[in-house]
Amino acid sequence: MCGGIVLAGALTFGELASRYPQAGGPYVYLREGWGPRVAFLYGWQALLVMDPAITAALAAGSAEYIVALGPSLAGAERGIAIAIVWALAALSMLGLRLSARLFDTMTAFKVLALGGVVAVAFGAGHGDWAHFQAHPAAPAAPPLAEGLAIGLVSAFFSFAGFWEASRIAGEIRDASRTLPRAFAAGVASITAIYVATTAAFIYLVPAGGAMTGSEFAKRAGEAMLGPAGPAVLAAVVVLSVIPSAMALLMMAPRLYVAMSEDGLFPAALAARHPRTDVPARATLLLALLASVYIAAGTFEQISSFLVGTAMGFIALAAAALFPIRRRHPDGGGFRVPGYPTTPILFVVLIAAVVLMVAMNRPRQALLGLGIVALGWPAYGLAARRDVK
Repeated sequence: MCGGIVLAGALTFGELASRYPQAGGPYVYLREGWGPRVAFLYGWQALLVMDPAITAALAAGSAEYIVALGPSLAGAERGIAIAIVWALAALSMLGLRLSARLFDTMTAFKVLALGGVVAVAFGAGHGDWAHFQAHPAAPAAPPLAEGLAIGLVSAFFSFAGFWEASRIAGEIRDASRTLPRAFAAGVASITAIYVATTAAFIYLVPAGGAMTGSEFAKRAGEAMLGPAGPAVLAAVVVLSVIPSAMALLMMAPRLYVAMSEDGLFPAALAARHPRTDVPARATLLLALLASVYIAAGTFEQISSFLVGTAMGFIALAAAALFPIRRRHPDGGGFRVPGYPTTPILFVVLIAAVVLMVAMNRPRQALLGLGIVALGWPAYGLAARRDVK
């Protein structure tokens, strides 16, 4: 269900990318739909909250499973996570073409590894089809509606980020045709992979059989391959997460470049390396901020901090299609099928995710909102400086 609704968002962003095939992605859509101040606030929170927090969360999650591979590393999770961030930042600064090839290679291995997990789980794993049958809820289980909502947040986090590809639209050949297809095909294929992988995991470990990620990896790995299984499954998880972090470090700095060119961020952030054409300073700043987040919080704290703040702007970016279509009804090559229901579905999903996070983690949500509020006077200063 989550994959189907996110596909609606992918189609929505496909039309927006078709209309505005330029660097910046959601920043451009917000500017065209809701005005420059809202667009600035998105870029402000992307620089200070969303991009470094997502990078930090992915690196911190990877570090937990790397420790599972090498128990002697226990206690060094934060140091490992910071090392992952800087290693990926260095790779992303090799140039977009070379970085994209490395990313493609890692993603291919990731898909093959997940396919291997599914094949081994059902072919040789010690699972049980009875795990798919309904069982009485545990005494501590939340009500069904609340449990589904919590699950929806987790599922959405797995899909979140597809819109980041639109940030490099200015460097993609024939972006108005390529990006809509990439969004739709990417989300559809990820949905199929996740459904198959989840089915394999339920076959191996019954629902409620493990309450933490590391405990689950241990039980599923043992059911799949015996004593060697936990290490294999942990390696697959690391291989799955690392390309996502690398993709963000590749794409996110292009937003800062677009805002610098609009005079809203310091011009130094837009500086590109003379040989690789990579915004090296922006990439280094992102890696530095991500390292600060890793040092300050856990994966769960970082995730809840960023979701409530960042997702509201993604909903606004998708909803920007309404005023854009009203003002320019004939623009763009790709048209969202099922409009206006399609973008409405996506916006409603994100609103539900933001509400759930705010209810369960109010302190982190308010902190993120406070950072966004600081961007309001910052925009006034940036706009006056640009006029001068």
